[in-house]
Amino acid sequence: MTDAATDAKADFVIYGSPVSPFVRKVAAVCLEKAVPFDVEPVNVFDPPQWFRDISPMKRIPVLRDRSIAAEGTDGTIADSSAICAMIEKKHPDPALYPADPYAHGRALFIEEYADTALAPAGGLGIFRPIFFAASKGEEPDLAKARDTWANAMPPVFDYLESALDGGEWFAGDTLSIADIAVACVLMQVSLVAETPLDTWPALAKHFATMQSRPSIAKPYAGADAAIRKVLPERFDLT
Repeated sequence: MTDAATDAKADFVIYGSPVSPFVRKVAAVCLEKAVPFDVEPVNVFDPPQWFRDISPMKRIPVLRDRSIAAEGTDGTIADSSAICAMIEKKHPDPALYPADPYAHGRALFIEEYADTALAPAGGLGIFRPIFFAASKGEEPDLAKARDTWANAMPPVFDYLESALDGGEWFAGDTLSIADIAVACVLMQVSLVAETPLDTWPALAKHFATMQSRPSIAKPYAGADAAIRKVLPERFDLT
């Protein structure tokens, strides 16, 4: 992030909320590359017209590159995967997409799996039934969350465990977008519930490694602070 003391604006501004795992994924990529960025909050449930204009699917995040345009649709990219790929092209070092063709494709697939399998299970099945209810002053739907943890999450974890195949990283021999995507989405569940992964030792080790990285921990801390205002403690879903 930019230094508030300088009051300078970074080229990149991420529109969204740190509570979103996809916003945190983009932030993590910027942090890994030491690329300054600003975050501007957007209420995705009632977004202003200017945001509707730059987000065709009405989702967060959207990235603006102010070096291209400071307003309007020019210089904006919607969708976290497209944003991260754009950042990689503009700031290629350190690389977060493997050079090896197979590993590159593998990283893209694992990122997609995190976005379309892990995120719906953990987000729709656990995070929303707990946090959305609590934020409205209602009792969290723990029955749905526990059913999701018991039945929907294990097959997803099984695949991720097999994808690691006992290794340290999901694609190639170093950190990639795949690792960032999985960690950010899995940590969405950690915002509201305990996430014991004893049955999946490789995934548990990977998760612990990723949680200790500043690029993951710093955006997560911002989200955690917001969640704890509404939900003081995490739930045990076992």
